[in-house]
Amino acid sequence: MSSLFRLLALPVLLSASLAGAAEPLLLQPAQIKALGIETMLVGSSADGRAGTLPARVLVPNEQMRIVTAPVGGMIESLSVAPGTSVRRGQVVARLASPQALELQRDVLQSSSQSALMQQNLKRDEQLFSEGLIAESRLQATRAAAGQAAAQASERQQGLAMAGVTPGKLGGPLALSSPIDGIVLEQGVQLGQRVDGSALIYRIAKLSPLWLEIQAPLAVASGLREGMAVKIAGSEVSGKLIAVGRAVDPASQTVLLRAVVGKGAETLIPGQVIEVEVASPNGTQQRLPAAALIREQGKTLVFVQTASSDKGSTFTERPVRVLSQGGDTVTVDGVTANERVAVKGLSGLKAMLTGVGK
Repeated sequence: MSSLFRLLALPVLLSASLAGAAEPLLLQPAQIKALGIETMLVGSSADGRAGTLPARVLVPNEQMRIVTAPVGGMIESLSVAPGTSVRRGQVVARLASPQALELQRDVLQSSSQSALMQQNLKRDEQLFSEGLIAESRLQATRAAAGQAAAQASERQQGLAMAGVTPGKLGGPLALSSPIDGIVLEQGVQLGQRVDGSALIYRIAKLSPLWLEIQAPLAVASGLREGMAVKIAGSEVSGKLIAVGRAVDPASQTVLLRAVVGKGAETLIPGQVIEVEVASPNGTQQRLPAAALIREQGKTLVFVQTASSDKGSTFTERPVRVLSQGGDTVTVDGVTANERVAVKGLSGLKAMLTGVGK
């Protein structure tokens, strides 16, 4: 029997009785050297960054509006450009439109026709009260007046939806901003002919903002609404407001949504960033991927719980993986200043799981 085998045999036999209880395992310095076990201090990574998840900055739906061409026409003037602040009701563009003239003409005609039918109705009501006309004629006049009034109301509503000033023929349509905000997008050019519903401007209020985060399923399963979110490399923070219930089949990720209020002015809609999702108990730490082992569906690390001249004690501890990038992972389950094994894990695993029973 070789000296190395004799050195390791006793701990392996001892571990057989401890495997089920996951009790600490004491290794002598010579054993640690023979197994090639090396440890690192948790929280001592060179970059000091926590694990991050990719995210995209979005404007909440209720804070965005669009200015469209209500009817077909030609863009006669554009008063603002992307990045400009606008006020609610401020005229941002003017549209010259023959179709608008037609709408104005139709409204004037229908209004005149309705007024005439109302006069006829009053006359026939008077004649009927004096017994000069039959009731059937009064009913026909009343029906015609009601139909004319309904048509006039319909065309008035169509004119209002088009943004055309009633009772005034000619002149371009003034298109105004529906909210206070920032112009994000300009969809047309001066002199361009457009159809109805063509995008003229996209306007949004930029505080607060949303962050749409892509998280691995294993990470998302442990997250809850209200947990803190911090943008990597800055002091801007927010909180989770939604955790998706569907998994993207291609990337196997879950969509998270966070809201950022204070500091939102430093973000730009459409910007791609990285975020850190805080662990609920503050034990989120970054480790080398080599520090993890998987045993019976669990992810474990070996924590060095004691050390002296006589040796070091190691204990297996389950952790939850929050994110992974490259050769590093972010886990929940260890705290800063603890020591975990990063090399020689196969020997530790053999001892602690009772290989050779």
